[in-house]
Amino acid sequence: MKILAGDIGGTKTNLALYEAGAEKLSLIDEARFASNDYDNLESLARKFTEGRSREIRAATFGIAGPVSDGSSRTTNLPWLVSAESLARALELEKVFLINDLEATGYGIASLTSEEMLELNPSAHEADGNIALIAAGTGLGQAALVRDGARFHVMPSEGGHADFAPRNVLEIELLRYLLTMHRRVSYERVVSGPGLVNVYQFLKTSGRAQEPAWLAQTMQASEDKAKTISQFALEERAELCVQALDIFVSVYGAQAGNLALTFKATGGVYLCGGIAPKISGKLADGRFLSAFKDKGRLSPLVESAPVHIIMNPKTALVGAARYAVEQLSR
Repeated sequence: MKILAGDIGGTKTNLALYEAGAEKLSLIDEARFASNDYDNLESLARKFTEGRSREIRAATFGIAGPVSDGSSRTTNLPWLVSAESLARALELEKVFLINDLEATGYGIASLTSEEMLELNPSAHEADGNIALIAAGTGLGQAALVRDGARFHVMPSEGGHADFAPRNVLEIELLRYLLTMHRRVSYERVVSGPGLVNVYQFLKTSGRAQEPAWLAQTMQASEDKAKTISQFALEERAELCVQALDIFVSVYGAQAGNLALTFKATGGVYLCGGIAPKISGKLADGRFLSAFKDKGRLSPLVESAPVHIIMNPKTALVGAARYAVEQLSR
């Protein structure tokens, strides 16, 4: 049977068509779309499925936002996504909506060791819960909770929890962000737009200078977070280096918070679009230092495996696996 899978993000939407066999999924076709080019998911999905919707048994879409009663108002897109509306538009009997990190959780079992990068060399493989955290256009989080026999995927909107600064510099960052937002969540720091926020804070506070060439480049850039990351990794601009340092440290701290919250002795997985692109920076020790710095509970997180998921299709595979699982019930 054929399954339509979708990974719906604030910037991009990935769709794929799979053939679900007895033991594995086989990719038939896939496409990537700029989410903001479309008024809704129905029109985008119809473009991909045109002429072949009758072949599709069911669809699952992983949505970057909370899902409730078969619908979701996306956090970083002006879309109202409805399973019922999609089923009508695509002429499908079954359409499932789940959170995008939930979809990633269902896809983890399909990953090979070559599709992950281990950040914690002192980790000890152990049974236990697993935590997921994904910085991209927003900050997604989820958990896989073990009941003794299997994992249950638990969605979360923890990326919108209150940002908790850990030192004087981060307190000043919070004060800066409070001049723009009534409330500051972790997503305001650990995300693509969050990296830009950190950059602007450092520039505005005078902690690092923005040379004229960098100001011109940033003004012309269509993806400012990508530009900051690139110049930081290349060590071309001290302002960018400092911004990425703070971003990585806060990312590590919140990943460690998540490990404590779910007692994730089974590991913490970094997902989303940013982590694979800055994997070298995440591996230089700054992320792990913040991750492990949990006071009396440091020993609990120090032994947890920390992986970067390098396969960008994990959420798509997970969405397809979810559909197969639901149809088999």
